[in-house]
Amino acid sequence: MTTRTAIIAANGGLFDAYKVFNIATAAAASEHEVAVFFTFEGLNLIHKEASQQLPLPEGKEHFAEGFKNANVPAIPELIAMSQELGVKFIACQMTMDVMGLEKEAFVDGIDVGGAVTFLEFAKNADVSLTF
Repeated sequence: MTTRTAIIAANGGLFDAYKVFNIATAAAASEHEVAVFFTFEGLNLIHKEASQQLPLPEGKEHFAEGFKNANVPAIPELIAMSQELGVKFIACQMTMDVMGLEKEAFVDGIDVGGAVTFLEFAKNADVSLTF
């Protein structure tokens, strides 16, 4: 039986992106079935433009050089890695409607759905995380 990991991404900063995509890729690489529900500011993590320049928390700007020096993959690379490993991305329809965003604004290969779509996946999850 496959282990399921359900992740909610509700925050949109660089640290949030690393948490979400590191856990998602690690779980998928460990043969988990993984879905990430992106809602509110979390939509920035998969937005074509916003994901290229996610903000660091104030006072933590020095981490940018640390990520680079440690050869940590950039967020667009982690997005691609996640998708290659089969991580399912679900963008919140309600939040997209509230923000006036269309599916085309996001990286290719996402699903758009509501909380019910995510809950269908999450109800059988072995691991549930929120960032």
